[in-house]
Parts: sequence; C-alpha cells; structure tokens
Amino acid sequence: MSILCIRHGKTTGDIEDRYGGEYDDHLTPEGFKQAEKLADELKDKHIETLITSPMLRTCETAGVLREKNGTEITFEPCFKERNQYGILTGKIKSEAKAEYPDLVEKLNNRLNTIEGAESYEDFRDRVQQAFYRVVETYPSSCVAILWHGGPMRVLFRDILKKGELDKVIGDCAWVEIEKERDEFVIMDSRRIKFLF
Repeated sequence: MSILCIRHGKTTGDIEDRYGGEYDDHLTPEGFKQAEKLADELKDKHIETLITSPMLRTCETAGVLREKNGTEITFEPCFKERNQYGILTGKIKSEAKAEYPDLVEKLNNRLNTIEGAESYEDFRDRVQQAFYRVVETYPSSCVAILWHGGPMRVLFRDILKKGELDKVIGDCAWVEIEKERDEFVIMDSRRIKFLF
C-alpha cells in the first residue's frame, strides 16, 4: 500500500496572518498555481483515491488534482484541521495578541486547550482513527490524503512515532509512505523537513 499525505496550498488566511485551524479560508491565486504544480509532480504516482478534509482550502486543492489527473475524491471529516484557536479562530494574529495576550501565550504549548478549542488528545485520536480506517479500506491501493499541517504532525509524531517536523510545513508539501507488513516507510517527500 502506498499513501501520499499532502498539505493544501497557500491560503488567504496565510497572507492575512490570521489564526487558522477551523477558519475556513480559500486558496490564493498562488495557492491554485501551487496545486497545479503539485498535480504535475504527482501525475506518475497513479493515485486511485484522494481522501480529503472537507475544508475549503483542501477541497480547492483537491479540485485541481481531480481536474488535472482525474482522481476520484472522497471526503473525510476527521481529517479537518484542529480547532486549536477557539475564540481566536480567524482573528488577525497581531490584533489577537493585543486583545487576548494570555490566550495567545497559551497557544505556545499544543497541549493547552483555550476557550472554544478542541483538545490535542481529541484531535490526535480522530486523525489516528481515520488514518487507520483508510489503511484498512484501501490495503493494496495508492491513496492520497489531502489535509493540513496539524494532521501531518500527528502522522509523524503519534501514528508513525518518528518525531517532529520543522516549524514550517510548505504549501502543497507531500510525503509518500509505503506500508510494508506492519511498518510504514518514508519513500519520498517535497517541501517538508523532518527533525528526526
């Protein structure tokens, strides 16, 4: 089994410097160009199914992949980004820091849960369960999972137990892993830096 784990392209929230997470923003024009480049990079991977988070930024990235490569799309709500930012979601970071300095400080530790946010444990569990459902459902396929930076970190930190990723995960970053017996092996990657 081959699994491609892919992050979406650049978003409006990125350029406006907003707290993302559950903020449902669109790709920028640059994000659409990144998705086209991504589709070209992955055209020889023979992806049979693309499983995507239902958020706008992933759906728009998936739409480019479908248009260019004819890939079938399935939605998986459990691959949504973590609602880490609670009442700060969608706020411009500088404004949030001025208005809620204590909450912004708490965000430095992923294990803290601020008002209106999802706990790291709940987030990790839902991503992990959905990932293993994909593995069980498509045991001999080439599957792509289109999601966000948070689930990508859960993959390496908690599922594969490899370690941490660099602070920045690039737009349209991807990692190809293969399941060999009971082990997952990293085969290829782009725009992502491993700290292990």
